[in-house]
Amino acid sequence: MSSSQPSVSIVVPVRNEADNIAPLIEEITTALDGRWAYEIIYVNDGSTDATGERLAAIMAQRDNLRQLRHTKSGGQSAAVRSGVRAARGAIVATLDGDGQNNPAFLPDLIAAVEQGANVGLVAGQRVGRKDTGFKKFQSRVANKVRNAILQDGTRDTGCGLKAFRREVFLMMPYFDGLHRFLPALVRREGFDIAYVDVIDRPRHSGVSNYGFFDRLWIGIMDLAGVWWLIRRKKPTPDVTEVKA
Repeated sequence: MSSSQPSVSIVVPVRNEADNIAPLIEEITTALDGRWAYEIIYVNDGSTDATGERLAAIMAQRDNLRQLRHTKSGGQSAAVRSGVRAARGAIVATLDGDGQNNPAFLPDLIAAVEQGANVGLVAGQRVGRKDTGFKKFQSRVANKVRNAILQDGTRDTGCGLKAFRREVFLMMPYFDGLHRFLPALVRREGFDIAYVDVIDRPRHSGVSNYGFFDRLWIGIMDLAGVWWLIRRKKPTPDVTEVKA
């Protein structure tokens, strides 16, 4: 499929996910081929395994696959931001590169953005999570604390399956961990949030490279910072140009 003039960009942040590259790309293409003109942007976040080589081999066969590379790892938020900035589609969808996010849900997310006049973000909400008990406990606690403070109305911000309007994402203030706070920040800009339940599954292979609130103190600081941003938000003035 040609990568010319895509209406949708799929952004996949990865670090050391060589064995998961080909299976996930195959699933993405199965979900989207014939439905949208789309591109797939893998952001290789400083991988030290064969991730880059596996992507290059598939790029030779698919001209709608692109690879961006960070010389050294900048983290998941940095990888997502690099992908969105390079995206050519007006709608961007993201998913994790480990295979836990099922691409079969991408059409529902993308369609929800298209159909919602004021929808800035469609967030996947995981059911039947396949993480360890401790990781699920961490996520439940973090989500409850975040929702209590920010009141973003979202039960699960850690799901990598999201779709949004590119222009809305680029309005967001950038910081490490931004992807965890997108619902609150999108609401801050006056846009609606829609939700799609998605079924979680085990990763294809390898181990987790990106964690939820990897360091508790940084997570708390981020939460305080986003709370401050919301409190300090002022209405955006209506602007008209006066012409001679």
